[in-house]
Amino acid sequence: MDTEAQQTERDRSSLPSGSADTPEPEGREERSRSSSVARIAGWLPGGRISLTLLVFLVFLLILNTLVVRPFEIPSGSMQSALRIGDRVLVNKLAYRFGAGPRRGDVVVFDGTGYFGAADYIKRVVGVGGDRVVCCDKEGRIRVNGRSVDESAFLYPGDRPSTVRFDVAVPAGTLFVLGDHRSASSDSRDRLGSPGGGMVPVEDVIGRADWIIWPRDRWTRLERPGAYARVPAPGGARG
Repeated sequence: MDTEAQQTERDRSSLPSGSADTPEPEGREERSRSSSVARIAGWLPGGRISLTLLVFLVFLLILNTLVVRPFEIPSGSMQSALRIGDRVLVNKLAYRFGAGPRRGDVVVFDGTGYFGAADYIKRVVGVGGDRVVCCDKEGRIRVNGRSVDESAFLYPGDRPSTVRFDVAVPAGTLFVLGDHRSASSDSRDRLGSPGGGMVPVEDVIGRADWIIWPRDRWTRLERPGAYARVPAPGGARG
């Protein structure tokens, strides 16, 4: 008898049943995850459908908290660019990595304590260090000594401002105006109040980047070029 062959057969027979087809660790992990999902779904009324909806809602909550947020236009202060009832998508990451609001940006901010207990949407006209003056001989607003042609977005028939002002924008704040100047409550209306009508940058929720509703008004909100030639703060003259 071939004792070596017998020993080989015994060695093979001593292996656990099915060991030749033992699944890889990844396969076991996948089955474990599937089993966990099945158990969780079993706890919920509606099973996997309810679990899918729950995951989707959690995703939307995270998205709304950290990335983007829809905002409904409550008034006509930003006409003609934004109409009452329009919904815009607010980019909450626009100013979270070192970049600050720029002149011409349309921003949504929390006005609690100085504008009222609500969120507002306005256009940035002056940033920290700027000198904003109304008005030059042609009725235009001047920023750091440069007159700004706002006709591309100013509401038709409106003057840049019927309120005269000459303000220095403190660091870390913004001077904001609505595009429909005759129907906008903005920084001009609070020049004599605490804070001088300035919006702290830390209270800015984000930049309005898109009109997403109604569908026929879907468009990107571009920063106008009107402020491109405004010089940096410092040597401004009235």
